[in-house]
This record gives sequence, structure tokens and C-alpha cells, in this order.
Amino acid sequence: MSAGFAVFGGTANPRLAEAVAREMRVPLGACETERFPDGELTVRLEESVRAKEVFVVQPTSPPVNEHLVELLAFADAARRSAAGRITAVVPYFGYARADRRNQRREPITASLVAQLVQVAGIAHVVTVDPHTPQIEGFFSIPVDSLSAVCALAAELRGRLPPDTVVVSPDTGRVKLATEYARELDAQLAVLHKRRQSGSDTEVTQLAGEVEGRPCLLVDDMVSTGGTLVGSVRALRDAGATEFRVAATHGLFLDGALARLAAEGVAEVLVTDTVPTPPATEAPPVRVASVAPALADVIRKLLYGTRGPGGR
Repeated sequence: MSAGFAVFGGTANPRLAEAVAREMRVPLGACETERFPDGELTVRLEESVRAKEVFVVQPTSPPVNEHLVELLAFADAARRSAAGRITAVVPYFGYARADRRNQRREPITASLVAQLVQVAGIAHVVTVDPHTPQIEGFFSIPVDSLSAVCALAAELRGRLPPDTVVVSPDTGRVKLATEYARELDAQLAVLHKRRQSGSDTEVTQLAGEVEGRPCLLVDDMVSTGGTLVGSVRALRDAGATEFRVAATHGLFLDGALARLAAEGVAEVLVTDTVPTPPATEAPPVRVASVAPALADVIRKLLYGTRGPGGR
């Protein structure tokens, strides 16, 4: 392990933590997370971090609360072990959707989580495509929000059918879809929707030409798949012929993949910000890694714009 920094991985996504450490050309920091019968957990760092820069790779993916507490415990353990600075690498930031009150007497949980992260001793946060970019405003510490569009577009380039249209499933993802369309040199369409519940939406309008053309639906995450299912149905009614999905975070909750398969989605592309499910035949899931991008940010935090030896 380098004398100046250490990279640790929590239990939320150990494969990604190992990949980041490989990109950094260092072994993953030795640690142990123990869970007690009553659900409590404790974290033990099994090597010295005194005066070191500590990076903890831990998305707060489902189960969100458990992985969030583990991240906080990691930070507290490093702080009490006299770490020089603690950076939380949180590729998937849970509670990012809870950025405002929809009704009176509700919490703004994203703000609460930001406060907890800072109180735990974390001095810097690195995340990837947060659902709501403005959550950065809840922090008084630096926050680096990376985009996975380049990594996903590189996987898609040359594999999409001719005349594919990039589709934003709602107006909130127009900026994201525009980035995909620019990277893939494709046309753009936008669906307007009305949310009926936490998992169900209704498409009310389509802006763009999709008749007789394949479609690539893009989003920051695939959760239950409800939004995408409604989008595919609206696109099919408008005459679209094929459907693919690209998203940063593949949560795939409550049978989401089966739902997408039933609607005829041919392929789903996600990153490894969260663990991906076992391979499925329909629709097949391909994974693009964000480990190189995360390692590059860590190098820049350690060495500035250039890594050691001019990297």
C-alpha cells in the first residue's frame, strides 16, 4: 500500500472497489465489516491510516440504510485512526430523489444524509450521475459528480441500428439525453409524463419523430422499470420498431428486468456503480465499468491534474 493513501471498499460493491484499486495499482485496504444478530454493524481497519488520504468506495445502494450506516462507520473509524483526509467515493448516491418536500411535514432526506456524511468526518464526496444534481448544494464540502455518458456511449457506438433515436423518458432527463445524442451523433426525442405514484407514470406527449425507427431510452437509473415500460408503450404506439435502454445505475428492483423483457426491450446497458444481477437471456444486460473514471479522479485529488510519472 502506498505510504500516502489507502483505498478501502465496503460491502455494497466489493468488485468495483477492487477494480478501482487495480486501476490505482495498489492493493485494496485491509478491513472487516461485522454484522451482529440485532442488525448493528461495526467496521475495523486492519492497517494504519495515520496521516494518509483515505478513499472509501461504497455506493449507498439497496439496502440503502444499511450501506449508508456502513459508509459512516468507515469514515468514523478512519477519523478516529488519525487519517489525514477522508474521501467518500459513492458511485450511487441513495436518497438523491428526496431533494425537496412534496407536501408539508415531510423531510428533505438528501439534506439530512449530506449532514450525516459531513459530521462523520468525510471531507470530499465523489459520485456518478446523481438523480438530482442540485444535491451538491446540501454539502459544504467539495462534491465531484462524474458523468457515465462517455463510458456508456463508447459501449454503444457501432452497436446500435442505423437511424436510432435517443429518447428522454421525461423532461428531467433532456440534458442527459442530449449528451447521449451528441456522443452518438443521433437524433433526440422527448417524452412528457405525469407521475401517478412512486413507481407508476403516464406518458402524455411525445416530441420528436420515432415512426419506423429504433429507439435508445436513456436514464440515470433503472429502478422498478415503471417509467421505461410506460415509455416503451408510448413509443410503440407512435410507430417505433426496436427498444434498447442505457442507464448509469442498474438497481433492477421488483422484477424490473422481467417487465422490460415483456415489453420487448432488446438490450439493457448499465455501469457497475452497483452490483449487477446474474446474466439473463431477456433482456441481456451489458455492463460498462466506471472504475477507470473513479481512479482518474482519485489520482487528480492526490496529485493534481497529472498522476505520478505524468499519468
